[in-house]
Amino acid sequence: MVLQRDANLKIWGWASKGEKVKVSFNGKKASAITDNNGKWMMELPAMKAGGPYQMKLEGKNTLVLKGILIGDVWLCSGQSNMVHQMRLHAIRYADDIAKANYPEIRQFWVPTATNLNAPSKVLPVSSWKWANQKNVEEFSAVAYFFAKNVYEKHHVPIGIINSSVGGTPIEAWTSEEGFKDFNDIHKIIQQNKDTAYINQRSKEVSIVNSKQDPDKGLGEDVKWFAPNYSPKNWQQINVPGYWEDQGVRNLDGVVWYRKVINVPASMVGKPARLFMGRIVDADVVYVNGKEVGRTSYQYPQRIYSIKPDVLKEGENLVVVRVQNNSGKGGFVPDKPYFIEVGDEKIDLKGYWDYKVGQVNRPSRFTGKKGPISAQNQPTALYNAMIAPFIDYKIKGVLWYQGESNTGNANDYEQYLPALIKDWRTKFKNSELPFYYVQLPGFGDYNYLPSESGSAIVREAFLKTLSVPNTGMAVTIDVGEWNDIHPDRKKEVGDRLALIARHFNYGEKDLEYSGPLYQSSEIKGNKIIINFSHISEGLITIDGGELSSFAIAGADKKFGLANAKIVGKTVEVFSNEVQEPMYVRYAWADNPVNPNLYNTENLPASPFRTDKP
Repeated sequence: MVLQRDANLKIWGWASKGEKVKVSFNGKKASAITDNNGKWMMELPAMKAGGPYQMKLEGKNTLVLKGILIGDVWLCSGQSNMVHQMRLHAIRYADDIAKANYPEIRQFWVPTATNLNAPSKVLPVSSWKWANQKNVEEFSAVAYFFAKNVYEKHHVPIGIINSSVGGTPIEAWTSEEGFKDFNDIHKIIQQNKDTAYINQRSKEVSIVNSKQDPDKGLGEDVKWFAPNYSPKNWQQINVPGYWEDQGVRNLDGVVWYRKVINVPASMVGKPARLFMGRIVDADVVYVNGKEVGRTSYQYPQRIYSIKPDVLKEGENLVVVRVQNNSGKGGFVPDKPYFIEVGDEKIDLKGYWDYKVGQVNRPSRFTGKKGPISAQNQPTALYNAMIAPFIDYKIKGVLWYQGESNTGNANDYEQYLPALIKDWRTKFKNSELPFYYVQLPGFGDYNYLPSESGSAIVREAFLKTLSVPNTGMAVTIDVGEWNDIHPDRKKEVGDRLALIARHFNYGEKDLEYSGPLYQSSEIKGNKIIINFSHISEGLITIDGGELSSFAIAGADKKFGLANAKIVGKTVEVFSNEVQEPMYVRYAWADNPVNPNLYNTENLPASPFRTDKP
């Protein structure tokens, strides 16, 4: 494990009622007698970074914990983009995984757990692991690159406690006390403590499905993925792409795809990799009748291994069974689709044959609410995944969350400061550093100004910088229009590390942020924007004209704007708005080419000057 340096350390555990427990560690000793519940706790004095050390615990039995380091411990929390392990980005970061050899970078992974009633005392079973080639695949990619950046600069042991759950709102991570000023949420918390209410909800069925027909592709004597199957009445469709965009409407269910490819002798008898981009929602992939991989939900990248005996010289059959539950189904565009053996590739994009195996019949609603999702309820994740270690001393918090709150974006401006205050109270550190990731771009590009829940959440992050000891990593430039889990995790970790290095590791001259909106001034038909964190000046990262600016007059009807860098400011104007009053920058779910940076190549934060 890693224990926090320069802080008094609480050590606790359980033993028999009334049992005396002694602890010796790094030349320091302490003792305690267990309470009526068998719990004991003691405190050791602050220590400098170092190790490895061993800790001896003596009671009726003796335990010895070895290899303990003293350094800096960072609590990393949020939703899926903080969860995402290195293995999910193994292609981009193959070299980083292969070279991982950092015994002094360690992660404690907190398994997912919920508690609707009260804060838990014990974490789910897990363990500390150090960053080697094998273990690092399970490290949070963002947290690992943060730790690696700080460690390589300052050589202080870094501990990562990763307590994150995909698809969860900020409300689930805040304690009951943190919501004392939010009456509506407080009512939900109390209601969820009612076991009878929860049991009743679990019995309810909000949707009654009609009886579904079986999948024809699996129901016939010869399965549709079998090499000896003779296809009849199959049609052509383009891959990648969604079938709703190619003449197939209102279809939720199962669609089978098949393609015959020619494989040269040079690719036979060797292990291969199959890249199938992303598929909405679930898939099973067969090559020459043999299953080579399957994924049950839409978000992971599909990279499947093909054993050496599967491919053959000449014609080979690739079949994909795609199951879609709602919305558009099929293959996500602008992703990799190919088979790879060494340096040779076979492109899988283009026309495939397809046939519908199953059509989901419409469902009817009963009007009942149905079971609740515990991990999405207020306090549930705080109680189970944060509360058990609030006595563990930490250096600070790294937070990457917000995607699940774009639907109630206007509340995030109150929720985020409330969570920060709550955790600082719980960890008994009013100055606990709290650094967070502003959401990257995601979704279709909109070339005209529009409203955006994601932009409002980004604005909430920007406003939260007024809370002391906070920092924001701007990531508007690392998103992917077709993936809520963008591949570029290193930039995120590195930008968080810049903040920590500036505030917590003595690098006071280090520029740690991109340009942040500071003030504006109307001069004639132009609006002059001033920024902080411009470093040596403002630039466009691509060398072109500034883009993604919009301008409006008193009517707040925004239109596209011209913008140019003038000295240390940006001038924004439009021939269509002679009396401008408001400016927006990168105000969209996924803004088009937000290219304003400072000379440290750090991107400017999206902003607006109009008040909601």
